Amino acid sequence: MRKQGYHHGNLRQALVDAALKLIEEKGPTGFTLSEAAKLAGVTPAAVYRHFEGREDLIAEASRQGYEIFADVMQYAYDKGQPSALAAFSATGRAYLAFARRYPGHYIAMFESGISVNKTPELAAVSARARGVLERAAEDLSRHIPENRRPPAAMFSAHVWALSHGVVELFARNSPGTASPFPPEELLESAIGVYLRGLGLIAPDC
Repeated sequence: MRKQGYHHGNLRQALVDAALKLIEEKGPTGFTLSEAAKLAGVTPAAVYRHFEGREDLIAEASRQGYEIFADVMQYAYDKGQPSALAAFSATGRAYLAFARRYPGHYIAMFESGISVNKTPELAAVSARARGVLERAAEDLSRHIPENRRPPAAMFSAHVWALSHGVVELFARNSPGTASPFPPEELLESAIGVYLRGLGLIAPDC
């Protein structure tokens, strides 16, 4: 029996929600369209009315994830204002918070192998998310002497890489990668080391 919501045009979203659940449980390549259709309560043929295939379905899950991610990053940036340092640090923490709260979206976005350039919509929203961190980096980099100032895109990429590494190694409960420190502390200290190296915060006494 189909859920009542399907009669109101929600089948496409129901399939995305089913895919997100399966992605979280089995990974982006561990499920079939038939499984997604079954979980959504429809026939496999119904999937093709909305998506060309599994990759197309995962791309939509990724797009929705980037929409949430961009909003989360923007909220963190705004909350840190007017301090450039607080805004920048907040965006790094927001990355970790997003990965924990939206694991299915996170996997679709970063572990599915789907290019952000698969669709114009996906490319646009992923650029919006990156743009928030780059803006935070640019604000903060104005406090660095010009001859020692890295490009804002490089600055933000470093912190993105730090955040991603902490998430992948220590915040996803991967076997054999338990850390003696909470992921939040690892990320905070890593960003602190990076910012001290740029002279943006005072060295520890």
